[in-house]
Amino acid sequence: MRGTRLLSALLLAGTVLVAPAIPAGAEPNALRVCTPGDYPPYSVAAGGYRGVDIDLARGFADVLRRPVEFVPVTWATLKTDFAERQCDIAVGGISDSPARRAFADFSIIYGTDGKTPITRRGNESDYSTIEQINRPEVRVIANRGGTNEEFARKNFPDAQLTLWPENLTIFDEVEQGRADVFVTDGVEGRYRVRQHPGLQVLHPDKPFDSFGKVLLVRKDDPVLSTALNAWLATQLATGGVDRLFDQWIGPNATVPAG
Repeated sequence: MRGTRLLSALLLAGTVLVAPAIPAGAEPNALRVCTPGDYPPYSVAAGGYRGVDIDLARGFADVLRRPVEFVPVTWATLKTDFAERQCDIAVGGISDSPARRAFADFSIIYGTDGKTPITRRGNESDYSTIEQINRPEVRVIANRGGTNEEFARKNFPDAQLTLWPENLTIFDEVEQGRADVFVTDGVEGRYRVRQHPGLQVLHPDKPFDSFGKVLLVRKDDPVLSTALNAWLATQLATGGVDRLFDQWIGPNATVPAG
């Protein structure tokens, strides 16, 4: 009961924050949620915003009793977009990285993931390891501006690297044979192969690395950060986060309607 009262107090405090300057056309007091919207199952913009992180953002806005406003950004320009577009938080499958701590604070970790290969079915034995991928004849593709590009540049210097401008059509390049392999988050791979039956995600339970998934929070706003962390902790403790992932990538998952 004491924990519930504390959470309620923190969330109430979040409703009386002194807001930054509101961009022209923005809804007053709206929780500005910035997202690339191209990284299912975390965030999808096409057909209306939806996804695990989108539902988390909506839930947080609800308990703050603030309307939510989704603001499009890109991975390549996330650093500048976060400040210029007055983001309160940013969501969409964001990985914990030192470079991002320079311009935003982080929520508590609500999930873990790791990089794993995706390739066409039948090629599983050719691209299972970093050594197999890092060869001059291998065509690697990565979406520009995020941790997938960073991982590819670091681990596949000898391969042929193509940088793709966004994350929605990149799987088509692999499925159609214009690229050999895409290394991305295992959760995304498990979701996307459902829409691309010609692709296979390799060893998602044993990824190349491991990192936390977080929400970004604007710097120097401890009240908002504390309220977000308290709410996320409640969602983790009550199984709310697990239920969201089950909806998207569970054994009987179907894509939630927009």
